[in-house]
Amino acid sequence: MPSSTKIRSLRGLPLFVEGFVVRGYGRGSKQLGIPTANFSEQVIDDLPHSLDTGIYYGWANVDAGEVFKMVMSVGWNPFYKNTKKSMETHILHVFDEDFYGSWLKVAITGYIRPEQTYNSLEELIAAIHNDIKVAGEELEQPEMLKYKSDPFFNAAPDKTAPSIDSINNHKL
Repeated sequence: MPSSTKIRSLRGLPLFVEGFVVRGYGRGSKQLGIPTANFSEQVIDDLPHSLDTGIYYGWANVDAGEVFKMVMSVGWNPFYKNTKKSMETHILHVFDEDFYGSWLKVAITGYIRPEQTYNSLEELIAAIHNDIKVAGEELEQPEMLKYKSDPFFNAAPDKTAPSIDSINNHKL
């Protein structure tokens, strides 16, 4: 597997995204035991066309709170045969309650793998748990830790419209 630095440079990362949390398909917590925060279709439609579908990792915060590690699926979820592209963020933190309608900020800093389908729900869950492990390890690297304290997470959100900011428009 190529180094994460090379993967990031090939994919135009980091990518900074923010928007309201909306209801998804309801599978993350219920079927998978892995709750996710979902961005609206507007945010997904505004993603750079160069961003491949797949599994990513980075940092996230909710309503300007603490910044936590995250792993994210961007794509069609082939196991479920979705007809709509989704962007599902699993924050590596246990929250006391749902936060639909909250403002989510994410810094996508690395890529793990492309989307794929599985023969069973158990295989899918095992793959997600592996993605969580990989994300946790990668985010401990010094070049990834710097994004946890990025000014993006401290800036007041402009809740009039979701935004996507690539590294080309964002200064560390």
